[in-house]
Amino acid sequence: MNYLFIVQGEGRGHMTQAITLSELLIRNGHKVTSVLLGKSKNREIPSFFRKEINAEVFSFDTFSFKYKKNRKNVHMLKTILYNTTPKRLKKYKKSIEFVHAHIQQKKPDVIVNFYEILNGFVQLRYKNNIPVINIGHQYLLRHPDFKYGTGDDLNYMFLRLHVLLNTVGSTKTLALSFYPLKDNLAERIAVVPPLIRKEIRELRPQKKEYFLIYIVNHGYEDDIRKWHEKNPAVPLVCFWDKKGVPERWEIDKNLIFFTIDDKKFIEYMGNCRGYLSTAGFESICEAFYLNKPVLMVPSHVEQMVNAKDATSTGKGIYSTGFDIKKMETLLNDNAFPTDDDFKNWVNSGEEIFLRHLTTFV
Repeated sequence: MNYLFIVQGEGRGHMTQAITLSELLIRNGHKVTSVLLGKSKNREIPSFFRKEINAEVFSFDTFSFKYKKNRKNVHMLKTILYNTTPKRLKKYKKSIEFVHAHIQQKKPDVIVNFYEILNGFVQLRYKNNIPVINIGHQYLLRHPDFKYGTGDDLNYMFLRLHVLLNTVGSTKTLALSFYPLKDNLAERIAVVPPLIRKEIRELRPQKKEYFLIYIVNHGYEDDIRKWHEKNPAVPLVCFWDKKGVPERWEIDKNLIFFTIDDKKFIEYMGNCRGYLSTAGFESICEAFYLNKPVLMVPSHVEQMVNAKDATSTGKGIYSTGFDIKKMETLLNDNAFPTDDDFKNWVNSGEEIFLRHLTTFV
C-alpha cells in the first residue's frame, strides 16, 4: 500500500515517530510516497529528518506558538491571537489548498497524520475519500479512561478543542500511550505503544556521571547556568536549537551545549545518568525505554499533560524548573523502577501498527 504522511513539525517528536513508522511500513513491503511537514517560523527542519524519512519532504506554513518574554513558556492568548490574524489565516488557507492538491496528485491509499491540525481542515473542506489515520499521544485526551487534561481550565479546553479539530474526517485514531488501555471503539480510538526508533532500541545503555538536558526553548539557558554555578561538580550535557551559536559550546568541562545533532543526542542519551527535558512525549519514551529516569519541565499545557501522565508510571517527576537535585533524589532513594514492562509494551508494537494501518473498520 502507498502511504502519505502529514507531520506537525513543532519539535522533533512527531518527526521521529514518522521516521520509525516509515521504516516499519517499508520493512513490511509498503511505501511512503511523500511527507508533508507543517513548519512554523520558530523551527528549522532538521537535516536528520530529510535524510532518514525515506521519502520526498514538502513543507507548508502551519500554526506557531508565541512565547512569553522569558522564552520558556507558551503564551496561550498571544498564540491564539497571532494564529487568527487575517495575514496568518490567508497563509493557512494556501497551506490547506497545497495539502489537498498534493493528495490529489499522489493519490495515496492511506493518509497518516501526525498531529497536524491543518489536516483536519483539509478533510473538512474537501472530504477526500481516502482513509485517514491519526497518530499521537494527545489523542488520549478523548479516551474516557485517561485521567489528565480534564476540567474547565481554559488552557485544557483549548487543548481538547485542538485535538478534536485534528481528528475531523478521520477513519481511525491511534493514541500513543506509556501503558496499555482498552480501545475506545465508540470514538474509533485504538491505544497503541510508542514509536521508538531503531537506533534507541539497538542501544546497549550504560550509566555515566553526566545528566542529559534537552531544551527546545532556549530561555532555559539562564536557569541551567545558574544551577551549574551553584553545583559546578555535576556534569551537564545540553542539546538545543538556538541559532547563531557554535555546534559545540563548552562553558567549562562540566557544562557543554550542543546544537541539535540526532546521532550525538542518541549517544549521550544511551550513557547518561538521567534525562531532563521540557516534557516532549517522544524523548520521554526514549529515556523510559533505556531505563533512564526523567525530570520534566513543561513549557505549555500539552507538555503538562505529558508530564503528569509520565509521572504516573513512577519513571519520572516534573517540576517548574531544571532543579537537578530532584533528579538526584529520585535516584538516591532507589524509587526508580527498572522493570521491562514499558520495553515489552513498545516491542509489541509492530504487529499492532500493521493491523491498524492496513484495516479500516
